Amino acid sequence: MTEKTSLNDMQKLVSLSKRRGFVFQSSEIYGGINACWDYGPLGVELKHNIKSAWWNAMTRRPDIDGIDAAILMHPQVWKSSGHVDGFTDPLVDCKKCKARFRTDNEIYSKEKKCPSCGSTDLSEPRNFNLMFKTFMGPLEDAASVVYLRPETAQGIYVNYQNVQVTARRKIPFGIAQIGKAFRNEITPGNFIFRTREFEQMEMQYFVKPGTDEKWMSDWKERRMQWYLDHGFKKQNLQYHQHGEGELAHYAKAAFDIQYKFPFGWQELEGIHNRTDFDLGRHQQASKKNLEYFEEATKEKFIPYIIETSAGCDRSLLACMCDAYAEEVTQDEETKKEEVRVIMRFHPKLAPVKVAFLPLSKKEELSKPTQKLQEEFVEDMVTQYDESSSIGKRYRRQDEIGTPLCVTMDFESLNDKKVTVRHRDSMKQDRVDMSQLKEYIQKKLKNFNSEAGV
Repeated sequence: MTEKTSLNDMQKLVSLSKRRGFVFQSSEIYGGINACWDYGPLGVELKHNIKSAWWNAMTRRPDIDGIDAAILMHPQVWKSSGHVDGFTDPLVDCKKCKARFRTDNEIYSKEKKCPSCGSTDLSEPRNFNLMFKTFMGPLEDAASVVYLRPETAQGIYVNYQNVQVTARRKIPFGIAQIGKAFRNEITPGNFIFRTREFEQMEMQYFVKPGTDEKWMSDWKERRMQWYLDHGFKKQNLQYHQHGEGELAHYAKAAFDIQYKFPFGWQELEGIHNRTDFDLGRHQQASKKNLEYFEEATKEKFIPYIIETSAGCDRSLLACMCDAYAEEVTQDEETKKEEVRVIMRFHPKLAPVKVAFLPLSKKEELSKPTQKLQEEFVEDMVTQYDESSSIGKRYRRQDEIGTPLCVTMDFESLNDKKVTVRHRDSMKQDRVDMSQLKEYIQKKLKNFNSEAGV
């Protein structure tokens, strides 16, 4: 068995995603809608596992609380935050082929020509606001305009004081949220990397001015370690520090955790020192005092904010890219050479933890196999599969990333043992059924990303 390749072609992942039920094109039966995607049975489990792992890493700490803020907010929130006036992309139109693109397009920025047709007959750049507008109430007029939120962070900022008071929090403390956000992206693409509807996992950590650099360093390291702890390969992760030209106007410092996608290094998560910009703006606009009173020093101050902002969809895409592998191996039945596609998910993230496979469809094996499966369904996501040869069923489970397969054969009826097959190594162990649950729980818990389960 030799490793052939990791993922170098996004189309392979797009094809696998549809074939196995991870991600589907939204409204596909009507031809689809650009940059919108639906998560299938396996995709929704993978996404749930990523969100749960992130949520637990944040809110199982004694200093972070969670909230779930509304998508529709008072329009003044977005005015105060700068989104109404400043959340724009500069766009250029090609007068020849009618293509529209951002000015940061590599071809345009270097050669000042259309990246689609090469024409130099272009419009002047003009700003385009990325927020989706809608109307609240029966009248569609300026007074009833509201926005679909372009980020979840503002819901945290306007609830900062509510949480601080009701949870009786002292600085430093954090507020975490997972939720949908919407951006009218002009140049979406690369599958689910850049979409118009997406999900964010954000935590805003409120600190005393002067301690912000310490906390920035702390959260930068913690967030990188989270990816490593969940099976991401170290060589595919790096920090990117925002230089003077990249740094947002509100930020004192900013780092991206980047992932090496097949289409290059791209942002996976941002860690930002937002200073007191956000609370200061909302205090000024709302006339609500958002200062924190520190009892020990009798000081009043507007907290600085250290932000960790991760894209759930991007994390899922990176997780799938990182897990994908092809191996040249021998078919376990025919002994012919073939390519085995494996999704090497960490067990914490794998959509299905264990598959139960009777060697034969005969009722004398199918019934006890299903009964054995029932012992696990309350503890983890499982699958039962009795169609096709056992080799093909193993391959199906490899391709969806199931760490362990349990096979019951005719000998099992006598010795009360089953065969447990390991996804990454293809090693097989004979395990007593009375000890199976303990064995599986131990293997999933003690997973080693190098050796597999």
